[in-house]
Amino acid sequence: MKQFKKVMVGLDLSHLDEILISNIKIFVPILDIEKVYFIHFSKSLILPNEVTSAYPDLLAPLDETIESQIQYEIEKTKPELDFDFEIIVKEGNPQESMLRWCNIKETDLLIMGRKKGKTPSDSLVKNLSQKYPRPVLLLPETPPTGQINNILLPIDFSKHSKVSILLALEISKKTNATLQCCHMYTVPSGYSKTGKTFEEFATIMLENAKKDFKAFLEENDLPDLLCTFILHDKKDEADNIMDFAHSIKTDLLIVGSRGRSRSAAVLLGSVAEKLVNSNHDIPMLVMKEKGENMGFLEALFRI
Repeated sequence: MKQFKKVMVGLDLSHLDEILISNIKIFVPILDIEKVYFIHFSKSLILPNEVTSAYPDLLAPLDETIESQIQYEIEKTKPELDFDFEIIVKEGNPQESMLRWCNIKETDLLIMGRKKGKTPSDSLVKNLSQKYPRPVLLLPETPPTGQINNILLPIDFSKHSKVSILLALEISKKTNATLQCCHMYTVPSGYSKTGKTFEEFATIMLENAKKDFKAFLEENDLPDLLCTFILHDKKDEADNIMDFAHSIKTDLLIVGSRGRSRSAAVLLGSVAEKLVNSNHDIPMLVMKEKGENMGFLEALFRI
């Protein structure tokens, strides 16, 4: 695989860190990760003068204290980590600092945790998922099972879908996981003008989607894959996908994003962005084509 050599893992010193560290052990061999950077950002690493004056001999510098805390979490996770890792504790705004340090370390993947329900950290996860120019892996706070049995890929027959499928095929070989795709199709709002019922036109759109899928596989020299075609009902697209993902007990979602390399705002595709917002319980890898959004990041650090 060799596309995820160096990985940055964001830690927040909460209970989620232990779960993240346990998850990393699962994904390192699957993604051929060579080095992991565990990083934490604090708004300030300077203790108040009253505290340092009162306890001059008891308190180590705050960055060293945090580093020791992270080291303890790593050491208590069994079995021990058997890959190269480094702990980084820095001062600064988490979003800006994370992007800067990912750039400094030339990382290939950013890994962040997701807590259940809506939390203040959601905006940070969303923004970093948008602005980090390489793939992002989001891991829920659910304790890992240690296995990946079912992989689901929402696809739209674009080049981004191909990137996701190629990665999923490699992961499937290593884990023996079942791989399947899903594709959303819709009935156009003006269908009634054709004289056909909603059901009749839905059948037409379904057959058209199946033909597009077959052509997509042939054009990209991809093997036959199982694909479930989901009629987009009144729900949000992401809700439809999540309902299906839960129904087949998905262990890993892989979704391709559409970056805008010439824009000052590096955006996810609409469906990928909605999944980032709504998915708090299934591990999800957001794929981005290598170099697609690098122009924005390079410009950011020249400012």
